[in-house]
Amino acid sequence: MASCTAKATILLLLASLHCTRRSGVAHGNCDLFDNQARAALTGKVVEGKRQYRVTISNQCRCPQAEVVVRCLGLAGAATVDKAKIQLLGNDLCSVANGAPIVSRSPVIFTYAAKTQLYFPVVSAKLRC
Repeated sequence: MASCTAKATILLLLASLHCTRRSGVAHGNCDLFDNQARAALTGKVVEGKRQYRVTISNQCRCPQAEVVVRCLGLAGAATVDKAKIQLLGNDLCSVANGAPIVSRSPVIFTYAAKTQLYFPVVSAKLRC
């Protein structure tokens, strides 16, 4: 009897994994790499530093929330829009206070620094 229960549990587990994979396929296999951060010079100078415009976008059709990026050097930058990116500590930043980033509605902010900073995405939560 115990072996029948164990087999049934394993089958249920396998079925739930199959459904999870299928739902991922239905949503376009979204993952962390669907979030992209790109920076470009604006041509302006602020406090003697070049200004950059950063666009953080979601290429997945499902919203991605609680997006966290690495933001090494941002604490020393000038004129950062704190409504769009917030320092969390340990060179990590929260994008848009954790609000979902929707496809075709990127989060855009500017900062000024001596050199260009990079914002690789560290984590995000899919909201489908």
